[in-house]
Amino acid sequence: MTIGLQRLLAARGATLPVTDAGEAAVRAPRVGNRALFGGLALLTALVVVLDFRTGEDLRLVPLLVVVPALVSVFGTIRQTVGVSTLIMMVVVGSHLATDGTFWEITTGIVVTVLACCLGIGACVLRIRHATEIARLRSAAVALQRQILRPLPILTDQVLAHGIYTPIEEDRLVGGDIYEVVQSPYGTRVIIGDVQGKGLAAIGAGFAVLGAFREAAIREPALTGVVDALEDAVARHNVFSAQTGETERFVTALVLGFDGSDRAQAVNCGHLPPRLLHDGAAGAVPLRRTFVPLGMAELSCEPRAAEWLDFPPGGTLLLCTDGVTEARDASGAFYPLDARLGRWAERAPYEVLEALDADLDSFSGGVRRDDIAALALRRAAADDLGRPSDGGHGARRAAEAFSGR
Repeated sequence: MTIGLQRLLAARGATLPVTDAGEAAVRAPRVGNRALFGGLALLTALVVVLDFRTGEDLRLVPLLVVVPALVSVFGTIRQTVGVSTLIMMVVVGSHLATDGTFWEITTGIVVTVLACCLGIGACVLRIRHATEIARLRSAAVALQRQILRPLPILTDQVLAHGIYTPIEEDRLVGGDIYEVVQSPYGTRVIIGDVQGKGLAAIGAGFAVLGAFREAAIREPALTGVVDALEDAVARHNVFSAQTGETERFVTALVLGFDGSDRAQAVNCGHLPPRLLHDGAAGAVPLRRTFVPLGMAELSCEPRAAEWLDFPPGGTLLLCTDGVTEARDASGAFYPLDARLGRWAERAPYEVLEALDADLDSFSGGVRRDDIAALALRRAAADDLGRPSDGGHGARRAAEAFSGR
């Protein structure tokens, strides 16, 4: 699977270094050589003294053969080889210094050499396995980053800044998604979170992104876009069931902007947006929250769009639950609304920078979930130094979809 992901990344023009930060961390020593070998010298000296005091009735030095096995659990290959060599010299020397029979001495030496070799072999296998896991993890995260567009994104209606921090642990890699699409009907934005973790969650997220990029340009109504996303998740779940994977749902917030002081929103079980304006910050009250994508058959109520305020100079903050469910050392959740009030006067990218730094400080650098956040502000003509194209590119794309 690692090779397949690497080939896909190569096809998309992405590069994956042979030895990245994850692999370097796997190969890095967890205990310094000075501490390791200093502790080993003290332990060996203690055991030798005790062995000398107990005499021939109780031999303690041969028990040192378990040390290489212990070091193989946390040490590097070089450290394990060094420890095994020292232990082998001490234990073999101890056997040779005894008055035992030839077969007793020979058996003791063979057992010592075998135990040290097994410790080295166990260390090699552990590091090899951990390296493969690190490569798979890096490939998954790199693929996730390649599918999601880089930020910021400028359209005719909005300027979208954002942060995206995937957790680089194979069993916790999530399916946080976002996208901003210019269409003939305005700008469409989605932020979502796939239920569950792992590569299967990423696959469901990609299915939603592909459907959104197409439907956002094709569908005149925002509810039509959401219906297309529902169909995409349902089809993906059918395929997942056929291949033995778990069916998943996706929480999502879909927004539509037409350049006015208001925006449309359809909330499919996601966190409500936050509005920062005139020195105040708070959650935007959405009257209706619908079931997540992939669960429409469980509800009799069709999804509908509602309007929310998007005043000039205001910033809409959209985020996934990796933000609100971040915890500190005591287990308390991150107080998002309380913290946003401190940054209500800042520019969107400054809000995101402050949020990212504050989350890292609050959680002590321990991230348990992906973090995705978008800060949206109405676009100005001089944003990013690029003038608006009046939506001509979006109209050409819509004509291509309609076959004209």
